[in-house]
Amino acid sequence: MAADRTIILHVHLFKNAGTSFDAVLKRNFPGRWVTHEFPRGGTQGNAGLILDWVDRAPAAVAFSSHTAWGPLPQRAGLRVISALFLRDPLSRIRSAYRFERTQAGATTLGAQLAQTADFETYVRRRLDTPGDRQCRDFQVERLGRMLPGPEPEVDRAIRALDLISFVGLVSDFDGSMRRFARLVQPWFADFAPATAHRNRSEEAGASDETLSEEAQALLERANAGDRALLAAAVARFAAGAPAGAGAADQGA
Repeated sequence: MAADRTIILHVHLFKNAGTSFDAVLKRNFPGRWVTHEFPRGGTQGNAGLILDWVDRAPAAVAFSSHTAWGPLPQRAGLRVISALFLRDPLSRIRSAYRFERTQAGATTLGAQLAQTADFETYVRRRLDTPGDRQCRDFQVERLGRMLPGPEPEVDRAIRALDLISFVGLVSDFDGSMRRFARLVQPWFADFAPATAHRNRSEEAGASDETLSEEAQALLERANAGDRALLAAAVARFAAGAPAGAGAADQGA
């Protein structure tokens, strides 16, 4: 059955060039880019809530959410081009710390901690907080939820790469955008892969952003899964593999 509607679903991972990607989407789909956040919690995912959101926005093309959770939505007649970006985990954590230091008035644990602690204290406290994944295989946790099951989380996250229509690399944002444009042009022929770097924290480094050798080793161990996930994604691109198996065929 041919898809009656094609949409782009951006799974916006915190500090993974998501704001830059959204800027490109908004530029290509003026008035047809929408964003929404869902309640956190639960283990079943929120694919049903995402589909309800899509139905409530019939004119929208691009949907972006930090809290798209669990298995990706699928429905007959709807083609979902799913997209997200991956990043070197330690670079992502440093960027998150820099960003949270600037969030005046924010009440989140991360922002309050970043504004009162140096980088090493921030890292150690987040690693010590039960259930806090911001500094511990954050990307593996998000992708692993796309394939629930008994297998190790990192194995599920790597397998999930084949379910996502497009996986970009923060380290090559412009090249990733060119790949994304090629992917979507069969449905959006005028899509332009314009460069857009928004919400970047790299230029605002903190003077106390150092780690002891012990803390550096601790953080590396805590993010070994994220490194394996990123390496798997890079290997796919180097081998000329498609962006993902799931996207263009969903709903077709």
